[in-house]
Amino acid sequence: MSGPAGAPRDAARLLATAAERARAGTGRLVLLRGATGTGRTTVLEAAAEEAAAHGMRVLRVRCSAGDSAVPFAALLQLQGPVPLFADLVSGGDEQATTAGLWRVLRSYAEQPPLLITVDDVHLADAASRRWLAEAARLMDRLPIVLAVTERSQYDVDPPAQGLAHSLSPALVTTHTLPPLSDAAAATAARSVFPDAHDAWIEDCVRAGAGSPLLLRALLDDLSDGSHPVVPRTSAALYPGAFPAAVQWWLDCAGPATAEVARTLAILDEGWDHEPSAGAGFPALHIPSLLAELSGADPARVAGWITAMTGLGLLRPDDMGRARYAHPLLRDAVLAGVPADRRRAAHRKTAEAMLHLGASSELVARQLLLTDVVDVPWAAPVLQDAACLALREGHIEDAVAFLRRALAEPLSDEGRQRLLTELGSLEYAVPGSSAAILTLTEAMRLPGPPQERVRAAVALGTALTGRGRTRAGVEMLRSLYDALAERPDLVSVLRQAFLQLSETDQAVRQEAYKRLAEAADRAPESVSTAGHAFLVKYAVTAGQSSAEEAMLRLRALLAEPADLLSEPYLLGTAAAVAQWADELDEAEGLVERGLAGQRPDVLHPMQEALVNTRMDIVAARADYARLLADPPPAAANPTNAHAHALSALVQTGRVAEAERLADAFDLRTAPGSWELIRFLYARGELRAATGDPAGALHDFLECGRRQSAREVFSPVVTPWRTAAAECHLALGDPREAVALVEAELRLARVWDTPRTVGRALRVLGTAIGGRQGLDLAQEAVGLLRGGPAGLELVAALLALGRQLTASGESSRARDILREAAEIAERLGAIRLRDLAEEALRASGARRPATRTGAASLTDSERRIAELAAGGRTNAEIADLLHLARRTVETHLTHSYRKLGIRRRSALSQALTADDTAGPSLTGARDAQRTCDTDGQGTG
Repeated sequence: MSGPAGAPRDAARLLATAAERARAGTGRLVLLRGATGTGRTTVLEAAAEEAAAHGMRVLRVRCSAGDSAVPFAALLQLQGPVPLFADLVSGGDEQATTAGLWRVLRSYAEQPPLLITVDDVHLADAASRRWLAEAARLMDRLPIVLAVTERSQYDVDPPAQGLAHSLSPALVTTHTLPPLSDAAAATAARSVFPDAHDAWIEDCVRAGAGSPLLLRALLDDLSDGSHPVVPRTSAALYPGAFPAAVQWWLDCAGPATAEVARTLAILDEGWDHEPSAGAGFPALHIPSLLAELSGADPARVAGWITAMTGLGLLRPDDMGRARYAHPLLRDAVLAGVPADRRRAAHRKTAEAMLHLGASSELVARQLLLTDVVDVPWAAPVLQDAACLALREGHIEDAVAFLRRALAEPLSDEGRQRLLTELGSLEYAVPGSSAAILTLTEAMRLPGPPQERVRAAVALGTALTGRGRTRAGVEMLRSLYDALAERPDLVSVLRQAFLQLSETDQAVRQEAYKRLAEAADRAPESVSTAGHAFLVKYAVTAGQSSAEEAMLRLRALLAEPADLLSEPYLLGTAAAVAQWADELDEAEGLVERGLAGQRPDVLHPMQEALVNTRMDIVAARADYARLLADPPPAAANPTNAHAHALSALVQTGRVAEAERLADAFDLRTAPGSWELIRFLYARGELRAATGDPAGALHDFLECGRRQSAREVFSPVVTPWRTAAAECHLALGDPREAVALVEAELRLARVWDTPRTVGRALRVLGTAIGGRQGLDLAQEAVGLLRGGPAGLELVAALLALGRQLTASGESSRARDILREAAEIAERLGAIRLRDLAEEALRASGARRPATRTGAASLTDSERRIAELAAGGRTNAEIADLLHLARRTVETHLTHSYRKLGIRRRSALSQALTADDTAGPSLTGARDAQRTCDTDGQGTG
């Protein structure tokens, strides 16, 4: 194929001008310089063809390294067109030969103008170079153009002096061919592949690396159209013109440059992953490192990097490291480098980088590409890199580092600890099946008892998470006898047993039965955390009030607790505190518990604490936070999916809720408490979308499963009142009353406003009349004493409807407006719409809801105030321990409610009188622009 770019126009004009001068009798030396592959020969051949077309005679010389030892070997190529040269060169007397050559040339030039082209003069023999230099001094007296190409590239070994070194600049016209620009390369690639995607063309440009030679070879290799993506390895192009061109480029550069180029390619292999924050390795260290590894002069290496970056073969990455422009180019440079040499280079690189102060992650990347190094620093560096990767959320990277660390010599204790960490992280990798085997190996090693227990707890957690609860708890139980001399560790195993048993109905009943019997026989034999589990069990069984439970738990929390048992105590107490509506206390317990968790070791309370934190957010009706990040993909529904489904229903995003509900086949899901939560949320969706029969089925199934687990209290899922509302919608008040009366009895045992108020509200709706109205008013009175959440909105809505039905429309409208305003403030769109509908039924003529500062939730106000004070979104997220997306979502909602469009308007909007705020319609109009502003700042 033709070259990817035609002869550069500047060089062509230069040669054309020289030819015109030669026709007028004044010749000149034109020196075309350029790096390997920049098209010197192409330009020279184009000039020769153009000169011949205009009547000039053309003599061609092409030099080669193989003839450099033969005197006048380059000029011998003129024997064909100028037979007299042969006799002159054969004598061996250089001075006489030089004089004779000049006489013949003068004689030959008496005819029409002459063009002599000498390609690759840097490869010419010394005698020919000297003659050409001398001829250049006299060229202005003859109608001859001497056009010479010379390689001009920065190599690690300093090159020999060029042809024009001893000539005055006045005697030489010099032009340096630049590398191919990205735009020119893209045009060339597009001319060959006119229908290719822009990304494919861009990939070709990067692989071509500014070199016409390399781009031409690559396009030749790709011309059969069998590569939908540009390959990253030379093997995909085998035998391939591109790898051959790269090898030729290396050969031209010389052995020292080739060694540095290959060493950089080996380094580059270890940089394929994006480094974590703070893992920087200053660019100024790279030349020193390359020089140390290759034995070259650091100054020359630095110059070579600069020159190759200018040519386009290297490009700096985000950390300033010089890297090959494309993986295919790097792979071609590495072609033929043996694997053992690469591994040895990576080991040497790792050690050199460690001594130069590189981060553990960057050193570990090099160790991933080596064999065992058997040095004391290797395993700690890999483990430290794993911790950094985990902190940045790069779990798969952390797994790779720990697996590599296991290849190093380790003590049994160190190997056991490392296997436990590795198995815990493997469990978190989607689709990985290695965690169970790794943790089993960890547990079987003869390490210290505490490490063995840590491994066993992690293994039990992994087995349970994979649906093998029975196997997980039996494995824990099998260690009781072996650890009989360590009752503290046996106690930890029992606590893990209890927590894991929550996922299996039969195991749970058995576990709590054994615990209760032990507490009856010898209360002192049960740990503090064990007693907390009994408190929680009594709560769910409907046998304890909130006040009693919290008094007991606070006393247990005040007792000394060992570090291994504390997470179980904190997690259990936090769950009960959340049920008791002690949300601030529950949140504090959760944060204490999570602070003591190691993210690299699997623990049953880790997920439990995260779930309780989510329950607290849901209890506060903080839907923006619940929906800020989508729940992770899973084969079966989790607590996160249940909360997301419920939040979508409450915020009026029904279509999204239906998609989430349809994502799971609940017929095949294991019968865990999380499935019960999801069933309840799906029942809420069905009830909200006009399917009371389907909702009733879900709520009754919740009840059946809850009762089978001996969970009777409505603190977890109030399925009875939910089912009662479905019965009412289906015209069956008798069944509704029976269900809600049963829940009211259990709610009065627990005795919190939320549970009792809910039961009173639904019972009042079911009974109706004056008694129903009294019950609804009692429910509102109870709920006003707690946080203004959804239950208060629902109770106000029920009371307003009953007041309207009893003819007290004026009073009803006040109640319904309050319900709508609270719902608006919470973002509970479904309840707000129901309140608006009830208001219209009561004869109201003006909107119920309002916007302005008073409509913000507590979370929205806190975030808005920080933003108004000049904090960026990232700073707010760090300060409040939230995801940045959560902050952005809250700000978007705040902008809508405040009716503003820009962050700069926050301060004034927050301090303005609510009654003077914009209308709801105006706030909704502002939504068109506030989304972008809320997400784009900070």
